[in-house]
Amino acid sequence: MRRYDRGMSLGAKMLGTRWVVRAPIWLFRARLGFLFGGRMLMLVHRGRKSGLERFVVLEAVARESRERVLIASGFGAGSEWYRNLRADPACQVSIGFRNRVDSRAELLDQEESRAILETYSAKHPTDWKYLKQSITELTGEDEPEIPMVRLHLGE
Repeated sequence: MRRYDRGMSLGAKMLGTRWVVRAPIWLFRARLGFLFGGRMLMLVHRGRKSGLERFVVLEAVARESRERVLIASGFGAGSEWYRNLRADPACQVSIGFRNRVDSRAELLDQEESRAILETYSAKHPTDWKYLKQSITELTGEDEPEIPMVRLHLGE
C-alpha cells in the first residue's frame, strides 16, 4: 500500500490512516455493531504466524442470506486478513445484532469475484466510484484485482 500524499482524495487518506479504519472495532466490541445497519461487519480471524486473534471491520458487499455474507479485499490478496483466512478459514463474524458468530470463510475465484463486483458497482454506482478511486490511489493500480470472500455464518 502506498503512503498517501496531499493530492489524494479524502477517502484514500481515511482508508490509509490506521486509527480511522480501526476505530469501528471498539463499537463492535461494545456490541454496538447494529449501528452500522448490517452494512459493516467485524471479522475476527487468527494470525497465520502468531495464532493470535486479529480484528478488522469490513463492508458487507452483499448479504446472500442471513447466513451468507460477501466481503471484498480492496487491497488485494496481500491483505493480512485475507492471507490469514487463506491459511485458516475458521473465523467469527459480528454483524447487525449478531456477535462473534462462529463462521467459515470461502475464498472465491477471480471470475466469481468479478461478477459480484460488477453487481455491486451497478447497485451502488456512487459508492463504487469513490471506493475504486480510493483503492486505485492507495495501491497505484488502475484496475486493482479485488478478491471476494463468502462468509458462512454459523459453521
